[in-house]
Amino acid sequence: MSDPLVMRFYPATYDRARARLVLEKVLAAYERLGYSMLAVERKLDGAFLGQIGLLHWDDVDGREDVEVAYMLLPQHWGAGYATEAARACRDWAFTYLDVDRVVSFIVTGNRPSIAVARRNGMRRLKRLESNRFGKPIYIYGVSRADWPACTEH
Repeated sequence: MSDPLVMRFYPATYDRARARLVLEKVLAAYERLGYSMLAVERKLDGAFLGQIGLLHWDDVDGREDVEVAYMLLPQHWGAGYATEAARACRDWAFTYLDVDRVVSFIVTGNRPSIAVARRNGMRRLKRLESNRFGKPIYIYGVSRADWPACTEH
């Protein structure tokens, strides 16, 4: 979260204190909900690649949603890690949570994240101009009814 390239679609990079707050929120979400962000490691050598997981929102689109969120280090972009982990998170959400859809909130100019969402079986549902993210975002999502078709790949 301190890498300017990784954080280019966020309002600012995070210093150590802000990153610690994020980690505390992740741990609190696990206690409260049973899910949140996960550290992603490469199976081959255990190298840390970034974080991918599920976030609970109740105020972005006027409803509660579970978001598949992903943030990888630049040297690991384009290798399929985000897509593989995002699909696993989507499938876990539909298997274990009582949700009617799974979403990804993506800043409109973030083409690589949009590509991951599409490979995750999501389609663009809406554009929000003014929101808590500080920039216009697209809501990408897949419904529970459409989910089985996504798993056939």
